[in-house]
Amino acid sequence: MTSPTDSTTDSPDGTRGPKSPFLPKAEDIRLYDTTLRDGLGMEGLSLSLQDKLLILEKLDELGVHYIEGGYPGSNPKDAEFFERAKEIELKHATLVAFGSTRRAGGDVESDEALRSVLNAGTPAITLVGKSSKKQVLDVLGTTEEENLSMIGDSVKYLREQGREVIFDAEHFFDGYLEDSEYALASLRAAERAGASTVTLCDTNGGAVPAEIRAAVAAVRESVVGCKIGIHCHNDTDQAVASTLIAVEEGATQVQACLNGWGERTGNANIISVIPNLKLKLGLDVVSDEQLARLTETALFATELANLIPDPQQPYVGSGAFAHKAGLHVAAITRSPGSYTHIDPSRVGNQERVLVSELSGRRNVLAKLREQGVELDLSDAQASEALEQVKAQEARGYQFESAEASFELLVRRLQEGYERPFNLEDFLIVQRRRHLENGSDHTEMQSEAMVKLRIGEHLSQVAADGNGPVSALDAAVRKALIEVHPEIEQVHLVDYKVRIIDSGAGADAAVRVLIESGDRLHLWRTVGASTDVVEASWLALQDSYEFWLLHWGEPAAG
Repeated sequence: MTSPTDSTTDSPDGTRGPKSPFLPKAEDIRLYDTTLRDGLGMEGLSLSLQDKLLILEKLDELGVHYIEGGYPGSNPKDAEFFERAKEIELKHATLVAFGSTRRAGGDVESDEALRSVLNAGTPAITLVGKSSKKQVLDVLGTTEEENLSMIGDSVKYLREQGREVIFDAEHFFDGYLEDSEYALASLRAAERAGASTVTLCDTNGGAVPAEIRAAVAAVRESVVGCKIGIHCHNDTDQAVASTLIAVEEGATQVQACLNGWGERTGNANIISVIPNLKLKLGLDVVSDEQLARLTETALFATELANLIPDPQQPYVGSGAFAHKAGLHVAAITRSPGSYTHIDPSRVGNQERVLVSELSGRRNVLAKLREQGVELDLSDAQASEALEQVKAQEARGYQFESAEASFELLVRRLQEGYERPFNLEDFLIVQRRRHLENGSDHTEMQSEAMVKLRIGEHLSQVAADGNGPVSALDAAVRKALIEVHPEIEQVHLVDYKVRIIDSGAGADAAVRVLIESGDRLHLWRTVGASTDVVEASWLALQDSYEFWLLHWGEPAAG
């Protein structure tokens, strides 16, 4: 039985329940994504430089306010990322470099970590420093006073260089339990030196929501000269809840990662945090249009990282609004939304019946418009394209991160569409041979022979490669260049293979995602088969066909 104050009915603005008196205004909230630094601490996760740049753009489109690009002093890839990122015009986000306070006993002028974040050239810099007395003594091996000086000196130095400085208070919640006065003193040191925000980090992920609430309330009373941020790890599966509670207590900077990626069990999931802030707390942190990109963004990142999507991921998983037979299906057939907490389309997802998917032809039309493809499809053609998508996905295809293959699928259904080339036959020979230097070392060699028809032109060529896919690609390129010499500028940027059904062992189907580029464009294609060479060929074929369709010269004759 509930009392009047326990009501969970929706309020006029769409949120639920009473609001905290300390809840910030929507315009004061700043979403801070740390996928490209903290998120990459996840076991089994690796992103190429190009992957990181693509995610940067995707997060900017989503409406994230701050995007942490990495630690430029830690490795060459992160340093190069910041150079390449200067070529990208961000519409919403501020790019942030991450670093640490000066070394104990050192000075800011000669500190390599501080120099590296300054050289990254970002308008904002996040510095991590200790807020736990135990960490200061046992890990840094210095005094409490020196640690406070390290924080203050570093923040002040970067502020004098004209940078916004965010202080990440590492181990704050553990430190607050150990010695609350010292933990708060570390924040005040950053505040006095000019930090715009002091972010409270649950570094070990062990704090429960009640502890988060009490600590943030204490910080709100103690630190009044700058804003408060929250950064939660998910070791107790409460990171999102703790993040929301911190916001209710006055935190305005919200740090999180795509899909909850991160070290150990991950970080707060920004894909869940955003709709919870907007739809449950009534804070319009992103626009309705940006919110509708949530599912697409989550799947894009997952596919790019060569990970398997979690169908049960809240808001964006394929099963988040799915129903399986029984009373639920009967109810939603009569009244869609009977068993969902929001309209799934608000986050770019859809309600599904697992045994027979609900109509989704509008998704085809919307996706084409989003990709800038002007095709006048009838309802029947859109439905046919949708059926093709479903059939291909049943074979292992995934089109969320393969927009070029999706466009080609639709175009191939159009009357009068002709493929610019067809692979009529190919043969690949592999051999293992000893190196000629007399050692016992061996190497694999591959040779591909292809018969390719380009319009009326039939080409039969052979080429070598360091593997079957490399040899096939080289042979096809060789044949295409005979008619389309301009295709020489096309190159492979990235190549990913995923086993779709690992339980099938050596007979499992595979999905190949290829990213290709020329001097001006990037595009992604996909292929799936029980044979990795065929799957690779299907993705390669789409890549070259897509380029010829959009940027190639018509074949002579």
